[in-house]
Amino acid sequence: GTGDHRATDPTPEDAAYDALVLGTRDYIRKCGFRSVLVGLSGGIDSALVASIAVDAVGKENVTGVGMPGPYSSEHSLTDARDLAHRLGIRFEVVRIQDGYEAMLHTLDPLFAGYNPDTTEENLQSRLRGLVLMALSNKFGSLVLTTGNKSEIAVGYCTLYGDMCGGLAVISDVPKTMVYRLSRLANSRYEARGLTPPIPESTLTKPPSAELRPDQKDTDSLPEYEVLDAILEDYIERYQSVPEIAANEGISELLVRDIVRKVDRNEYKRQQAAPGLRITSKAFGLGRRFPI
Repeated sequence: GTGDHRATDPTPEDAAYDALVLGTRDYIRKCGFRSVLVGLSGGIDSALVASIAVDAVGKENVTGVGMPGPYSSEHSLTDARDLAHRLGIRFEVVRIQDGYEAMLHTLDPLFAGYNPDTTEENLQSRLRGLVLMALSNKFGSLVLTTGNKSEIAVGYCTLYGDMCGGLAVISDVPKTMVYRLSRLANSRYEARGLTPPIPESTLTKPPSAELRPDQKDTDSLPEYEVLDAILEDYIERYQSVPEIAANEGISELLVRDIVRKVDRNEYKRQQAAPGLRITSKAFGLGRRFPI
């Protein structure tokens, strides 16, 4: 054959990153799109997706959108803007505060007597989905969703919110691998003599959805190292709760809680944007469970 001769990928991370870039490029082109939109929260997931998008379709075809809400920290917008600047992509800011207050006011008569809960958190996420889909319609750009496999597994994603979009780029990438791929993206840029795109603060700050004051992912989930080990045993190795607990040296109670979350959130995954598969068991076509 006369195809390209390429050195094999040196590490599983290199292979995964290349597969994500190729899959993203192919999907965007075959769906008839040229440009993409990514909601940039200042967090690691959206930073990785934006880096992959730039490698897939070029920086001139990627727009980042910062959408600060009532609980967004100062560094969220700064980190998002910093990332966009390093990647050389267009960056727009759409504040959702006014829309959020308008929705609360609209729903006030119906919510009277009820305490604030995840409803108000999800309103923020859905307003961001609304903004991205409006820009998608107006400018003919495909929205890339930024949820990782760990979140989608346990349902830490909002239907019609952060799940809005045309392609779920990292839906088969566990959170611990998101960090490894992000460092890899930085080192690849450095190797090309470019500024590494993902700010150090994005790589080191504790993960948070920022939908309520001082929220952290670990408020309701174990550390991602523990979570990802449980998920891999359950989803890819089909192990039982007692087996996983024994394997990982953790309590059956914790494992059962995570497994229950996985099972209870299949209804969300059935409505998720199609994702790129890089592990032996991706959600969607790779793992269809009846509800």
